[in-house]
Amino acid sequence: MIPLVKTNIPPRDILLPELEKVLYSGYIAQGEVVERFERAFEGFIGNGYSLSLNSGTAALHIALILSGVQKGDEVISTALTAEPTNVAIKMVGAKIRYADVDSETGNICPKSIEANINELTKAIMVVDYAGIPVNVPEIQRISQKYKLPVIHDAAHALGGKFNEVKTGNHFPFTIFSFQAIKQMTTIDGGILQIASNYDYEKGKLIRWFGIDKKQTRLDNNIQFQGYKYHMNDVNASIGLIQLKEIESTLSIFVENGQFFDRELQGIPGLELIKYYPGSTPAYWLYTLKVERRERFIKKMAENGIMASELHKRNDWHDYLNDFKQILPNLDDFYSKFVHIPCGWWVGKEEREKIICTIKKGW
Repeated sequence: MIPLVKTNIPPRDILLPELEKVLYSGYIAQGEVVERFERAFEGFIGNGYSLSLNSGTAALHIALILSGVQKGDEVISTALTAEPTNVAIKMVGAKIRYADVDSETGNICPKSIEANINELTKAIMVVDYAGIPVNVPEIQRISQKYKLPVIHDAAHALGGKFNEVKTGNHFPFTIFSFQAIKQMTTIDGGILQIASNYDYEKGKLIRWFGIDKKQTRLDNNIQFQGYKYHMNDVNASIGLIQLKEIESTLSIFVENGQFFDRELQGIPGLELIKYYPGSTPAYWLYTLKVERRERFIKKMAENGIMASELHKRNDWHDYLNDFKQILPNLDDFYSKFVHIPCGWWVGKEEREKIICTIKKGW
């Protein structure tokens, strides 16, 4: 079976010596290796400050805190995402008000964002779902017009670009996930990419109980609620190894995705996702819309190819449905969309098999 997602672990002869250095160094908590990983990731993104954390969810939580979102506030978000995007909003006591999606991309619709803004709105959460960039210029315009911070959940979008600028540079807070099945993994972990040095320094305190690591424990005076969200040197050492090959790894996702863009055109019962002008998807998953989706998934499985919608729309969870909203574009999109494998494990033979299987019909 060609899997939809797969963990990318560096070769044993490269990974294990570096792990042993850390494991037997006498220090395995958050230390110098974490610092090196953060600086290396900043180099990859090209701007801002990288705050490493033990999960992408922790990054979302801290971003919401830094955005000033509190109990009783509202955050505009999308229901087409993995659950942590919106669980994090509930973690700060806020309510989720869903904007509808753009029916052509599946991403949050700027017009719907603007229509849902009210006096309780304190932030906007946007998601590059499956690695497809959101409409960056329009969301920036709305953010500036209403003076609302944007939290960019780019857990699927490492290496994506808009107008040739890498994801991580467009909004004040961008979240990357290094959970097991993402483009790169630190086994588990995440990064909060922060535009402002002030927010970065505060974020460092939040991730470690409110304690300033530049001072001794005895000299510290905790001023606000913090958490145990830090990354450790073991995970960071894996991240540093992954970063050495990240451009070549990401290029495989993009090459496969662009191959599917070309080869899947004009097939009856299949509609390709459209991308906003200027955007370059990361293609973590390859998304398309099909008629008779269950038959499509069954046909793919019969031929050794995994296909799935993967994520349950979040407004179908009672806990994540605060306002019982009607989302007609999402209703239509969710009834048809499906993902097929697109990652580093999909070679030329595998992708040809995927294309041939689809072209035979379902």
